[in-house]
Amino acid sequence: MYDYKDASAPRILAIVNQKGGVGKTTTAINLAAALVEQGARVLLVDLDPQGNASTGLGVAPAQRQLSTYDLLVDEVSISAVVQETSIPGLLLCPASSDLSSADIELVSREKRSFLLHDALRQPDMAPFDVDYVLIDCPPSLNLLTVNGLVASHAVLVPLQTEFFALEGLSQLMLTIREVRQAANPTLRIEGVVLTMHDLRNRLAQQVESDAREALGDLVFKTTIPRNVRVSEAPSYAQPVLTYDTASKGAVAYRALAREILARNPLSDRNKPEEEDHGKEI
Repeated sequence: MYDYKDASAPRILAIVNQKGGVGKTTTAINLAAALVEQGARVLLVDLDPQGNASTGLGVAPAQRQLSTYDLLVDEVSISAVVQETSIPGLLLCPASSDLSSADIELVSREKRSFLLHDALRQPDMAPFDVDYVLIDCPPSLNLLTVNGLVASHAVLVPLQTEFFALEGLSQLMLTIREVRQAANPTLRIEGVVLTMHDLRNRLAQQVESDAREALGDLVFKTTIPRNVRVSEAPSYAQPVLTYDTASKGAVAYRALAREILARNPLSDRNKPEEEDHGKEI
């Protein structure tokens, strides 16, 4: 099995929010592209049955002969599932609609919560030589999301700056604590990123203030603005960084990537493992 205590192994981040429409998949796609721009090699694992991350990177449903469904349910080798994307250095495990039945099919498995954990630690992972694995989890706290949390070193939470945002976060935090207690004791919060942020909106400003007061330095300094270019990019099967490289959205995702790399520098892959850079909850 691939040794993830080796400092050269990738850091695995689950991108999670049980609420839909908060910019989760958008963050997965664009953060992956931004990390690649900064010199990282990245594998994006699409764990959402909607498959929007796969579509947003230009991999049409007809091109997904094997998907994360096959990886989990049939335990197909990860080397057979991973695809190149149009962005050099950005690899993809695509999703298919078959994933929508995965909860039912996996519930009787003895190690049902560890399937993705084990798949990402196959010896076949080593040749990909990735620095980061980003897992785009579905917008629900189901068995697929639990697989994402068990497989990961840390969790990145996109949080839309709207009313009730922090109330929805409490259930996710409870789930993360339960996963730590039952299956992944080293799981940490990488951070909370505020998305769809409109500085002209008083409510958005208040939500940001409340989030920073309640969560402190768990909240990234970078906020992702509400930006039409970010919304348009998926329809052209591109990250916003290539669709409109100078847009406010592209600039923001580059800043988020730099914050993450400042906590977990690429150079650390060649150093002895000293500490976990995530935050305990």
